[in-house]
Amino acid sequence: MYFAALLARTEDGWEASDTELDDVETLSDLTDLAREASVDDDTVLVFIEQEDAWFGVVRVDGEEDPRIYVSDAAAAARSSYGEILLTDELLGRDPGDDGVADLDSLDLDGTEDGEPEDEADADEEDGVGTTVKGEIVPSGPIGDREVLVDLGVNEKELLTLDSTDALGEIAEVLGAAEVLETVR
Repeated sequence: MYFAALLARTEDGWEASDTELDDVETLSDLTDLAREASVDDDTVLVFIEQEDAWFGVVRVDGEEDPRIYVSDAAAAARSSYGEILLTDELLGRDPGDDGVADLDSLDLDGTEDGEPEDEADADEEDGVGTTVKGEIVPSGPIGDREVLVDLGVNEKELLTLDSTDALGEIAEVLGAAEVLETVR
């Protein structure tokens, strides 16, 4: 089960709205959706989670490029909504490459291109990664670990959040727990 919400910062605090991702196919679509929810180009956070598997936070500040954090890239890669967040840049790939992440840049001992997916899945159990649609994706957190530092959630806290209620815990620190619960 998925949950997605937008938290837009306003002069009076945070406003939350649940959001449908059915029409969102790319990170650009998601960023546009966040910008539409923005008040005076202030910060908007997009929360996405798949129950007990992974969560992601996309931060949009005005016209700046979005900042992304995903708690478990391999789990998110197996999700249509997670795939939206796992950009080439985030995975350390050059746009338009052959679809296999540069293993040296990811510091992984992944499988060779063309090996069966079930062998790659065995690697995931060792914490290395998984192959999804021919792409090697690392297990564990990926992205901007300082995405919420200025809002009160430091890197260490972000990395230790349990996927079962991570978004609620983040909202609590932001002072937005009540507004987030209204859209759950």
